[in-house]
Amino acid sequence: MHAFEVLADPVRRRLLELLAETERSSGDMTTIVQTEFGLTQSAVSQHLKVLRDSGFATVRINGARRIYTVNVEPMRDVDVWLDRFRAFWEPKLEALATEVARGKRQRLKRHRD
Repeated sequence: MHAFEVLADPVRRRLLELLAETERSSGDMTTIVQTEFGLTQSAVSQHLKVLRDSGFATVRINGARRIYTVNVEPMRDVDVWLDRFRAFWEPKLEALATEVARGKRQRLKRHRD
């Protein structure tokens, strides 16, 4: 499965967001995603399997628990692909940063005067 097919699904994106915060057990993630998306445990397990099979997540066994960790390599591949499009938004972000800095300077000047 292509990286963007994996990321296209909101449940899988949410699971990756959770894993970006910290490693988590499958049970913890299932509880969160079931609450947010109304899915069955089996459906969440299928999404976790896709993340494992596509390389976005790794799993280790800890007693009776499966502990998941995000794998950044597929994200690097996505970042490389996105790199060709950065030229479209970086100048606008730089211009915004300039305007924000200008506004801060003006507020400081008014405050001193």
